[in-house]
Amino acid sequence: MARSRGRARLSAMARQARHSRLSEEDLKRVEEYLASPVHRVERKPFRPWLLLFWLWVVVSALGLFSWWLGHFYGLV
Repeated sequence: MARSRGRARLSAMARQARHSRLSEEDLKRVEEYLASPVHRVERKPFRPWLLLFWLWVVVSALGLFSWWLGHFYGLV
């Protein structure tokens, strides 16, 4: 529910910002286009801890690989 209110408020703000550059007919076509089902995709909520976890995994894997290369070539 809050998400739809946020979209409505954002849409109203965007409509006001576009108003000075677009005619009423163009504005109506833009609203129609944005209201089409293609642009109403539900997305999963952003999960920062999962992003941090995968970042840690990638950085650790690269660190281990570089450590292994150093040992393999006798640099460490």
